[in-house]
Amino acid sequence: MSRRHDPNTQDAPSGVTRRGFLSSVGAGAVVAAAGVAQRAEAVPEITAPEDMVRVDLRINGKVHRLLVEPRWTLLFVLRERLGLTGTKVGCERGECGACTVLIDDQPRYACLTLAVEAQDHDIVTLEGLMQGEDLGAVQQAFVENDAFQCGYCTPGMILTAYALLLENPKPSTEEITQTMEDILCRCSSYNRILDAIKAASQSL
Repeated sequence: MSRRHDPNTQDAPSGVTRRGFLSSVGAGAVVAAAGVAQRAEAVPEITAPEDMVRVDLRINGKVHRLLVEPRWTLLFVLRERLGLTGTKVGCERGECGACTVLIDDQPRYACLTLAVEAQDHDIVTLEGLMQGEDLGAVQQAFVENDAFQCGYCTPGMILTAYALLLENPKPSTEEITQTMEDILCRCSSYNRILDAIKAASQSL
């Protein structure tokens, strides 16, 4: 066996043997693991009560008065503080659109909107489109046209479609397609989504 491939050679060009290298890597892994464990045991930052902000949020026609941390997103407040779970948590990066709500009748990503920014604006979630215990026109059209599979993106789809129909009651196929590009559907029910929005345009 040549010296270049001898694992036990002591005078390799780098001055480090295979055994020595593996030993040093093992020691480094132990240190790294200890560091990770130490970070995991760190106490999470807690916001002091005096650092909370009082906000009044008009959601689905009702005013909610609550204390929030300035960093809380509207998505977090809707789901975790108010129990409005129709708004879905998706990518939380403003890319999928599952968390779309209406703010002053315009579609907005709740994951990119701070709760404090939404004060003094009219917010509508999926629950706000209900008519008592009955589905709203767009919701009903999605059901009747089987315009979903897993349904996770459906709240964002419905709210975006509703906003479109408020602004343009009789949109063309191209206008619907362009508007709905902001919501991603992994199940690929796109044709049925188009059918549902066209059907809803006849009901609003």
